[in-house]
This record gives sequence, structure tokens and C-alpha cells, in this order.
Amino acid sequence: MVEDKRNIKAQKSAHNLILENREKLSLSGVLDVESFDEESIILHTDMGILIIKGDELHINKLNIDSSEIIIEGSINSCNYADASGYGAKGIGLFGKLFK
Repeated sequence: MVEDKRNIKAQKSAHNLILENREKLSLSGVLDVESFDEESIILHTDMGILIIKGDELHINKLNIDSSEIIIEGSINSCNYADASGYGAKGIGLFGKLFK
């Protein structure tokens, strides 16, 4: 069991989040973009679901092969959600976003 967890961790790429002046966010370890608009971006990362909120958000660079994304705009928050609880019990995406 312990060896299985080590193998899973070894398979994951590095997950880095670099925020510059609340205007530019560089991320690695991105698996998928679930949804995006000018006020929120929802990403699946190696470390769980990441919800980014702000104003005038734009995805400037997206490379799923290298698991990297660059987001620009006025970034107000970055929150990780538990993947097991995401969308569970009928709460849905919008219920999680507007808690």
C-alpha cells in the first residue's frame, strides 16, 4: 500500500503556482481546463481542483502536453477544492463557486 502511494506521487509532475503582482499567474501540473470566463477559471491539477476568481481573466498560454498555463487579469483568489466533494450531493459547480 505504501509503495502504491509512492508510485502515484512519483508519476505526478511538479505543481507550481507563481503569482506576479496579482496580474499574472503561471501554473504547472495542470491536467485539464474545466471551464473559464472573465471572472473565474476552473482547472484540474495534480493537486486537485483549482478555482481562480478575478476580473478580466484571460488564458494567454495553455500547453496540456507540458501541463502549463499562464493566466492574466486581475486575480482575486486561488482556491483548491477537494475533488471528492466537488459536485457531490447535488451542490453542483455554481453552488461551490458562490458559497
